[in-house]
This record gives sequence, C-alpha cells and structure tokens, in this order.
Amino acid sequence: MKRLLPDRIEFSVLLAGIVVAGGLWGFVELAEVARAAPAHGLDTEILLLLREAGNPADPIGPAWLEEAVRDITGLGSMIVLVMATAAAIVYLLLVGRRRQALLVLVAVGGGQILSSLLKLGIDRPRPHLVPHLVEVQTLSFPSGHAMMAAVTYLTLGSMLAGTVKGTAIRVYVLGLAVLVTLMVGASRVYLGVHWPSDVLAGWCAGFAWAMLCWLVARNLLRRDAGSGAADQ
Repeated sequence: MKRLLPDRIEFSVLLAGIVVAGGLWGFVELAEVARAAPAHGLDTEILLLLREAGNPADPIGPAWLEEAVRDITGLGSMIVLVMATAAAIVYLLLVGRRRQALLVLVAVGGGQILSSLLKLGIDRPRPHLVPHLVEVQTLSFPSGHAMMAAVTYLTLGSMLAGTVKGTAIRVYVLGLAVLVTLMVGASRVYLGVHWPSDVLAGWCAGFAWAMLCWLVARNLLRRDAGSGAADQ
C-alpha cells in the first residue's frame, strides 16, 4: 500500500513550523498595536500594576527584587549574548563542527540585524508612563532583549539538545532556554523600559527566527550527512 506522504513528518519539525507561523502572525498583530496612539489600554494597565499605587517611581515588591530583576535583564544584554555566542562558536570550532559554528553565527548575527531593522521600521518610542529603572537608548518595538534572548538561547539550546541523548535531557535544555527567555522579557516590563506588547512582539519574532534557523540548519546538516554517506 502506497503511503499518502513520501516521508513521515516529524513532530519536532511540525512544531517548529507552527512556532514560525504563529510568531509571524503574532508579530504582525502586535505591530498594529504599536502603531496605534495612544498606547493600548492593556499595556498601560500592566505597567501600572507593576508599580505601587500612587507612586509610579516605586516598583512592587521588596527592594531586593528590583536588584534581582536588573540581574535577570542582564542575561539579555548585548555583552552577555555576544560572550555566550562567542564561547559556543569557539567550542564548536575546537571540536571540528565548523558548519554548526557558522550556523550559530548566522542565526544570532542575523537576528540582531533583523531586530534593529524592525525597531527602525516601527519607530515606537519608549514608554514614559513610569520612570525607567535602567538606562536605555534605542527604540521600543520590538524588545531587543526579549527577541535576542529568544534567538540566542533557543539557537544554542537546540544545538546542545541535538548532541545529548534522552528525551528528558533535551526537554530540560530547551525548557531552560525558554525559561530564561521569558524571564528576560518580563524583566523589561517590570523595569518600565518596554510596553508589554513590545516584549510579546520580541518573543514572537525571536521564537520565529530561531525556529526558522533551526529548520534550515537541520535540513543542511542532514543533507551533508546524506551526501557523506553516499560518497563512502
């Protein structure tokens, strides 16, 4: 009996495709919110909920929480992401995986370029509803911290997950990458430097780009493996 499909579609590939499609759709919808004026009511409500009533300069929670959130947001800073990416690339080169090293460089570097272009294209100013608890210079939409954390940690996580055995370990690695990404994005709203829609858009774009790069990398690496086996 002939199969209806030439090859079985793997669940991971299907899931990645859904993430890409959902991320693109979500970003387009949120871009419309970002272009609207005044700010969306839910954006405003969430920012104010994270500040003490009657005192927008004071974030909710104890003093140590504010310092902890600053540390968390640092995990999405340019210097930390560059160092993590460089360390991964050097490691891949040392173990002879030059193709994977190039793919990591293209994924993260391309994500940074895309993030900058999207900021310029939307041109949304930072929120001034509450005081900023950290210094910022760039435009607001999408959140660069949220987007690049997703791109970097998911790219590195997927590469690492591909080298380990056992479903539980792979789920742990990818789950940790997602958790760090979510924490970084949430920290930007808590610190008052992004509207919630900025962060959601950053996650949408970052997850979509990371999964798209993973699909391309997976296809190229499998094609190379097939060509190598055929030549033997």
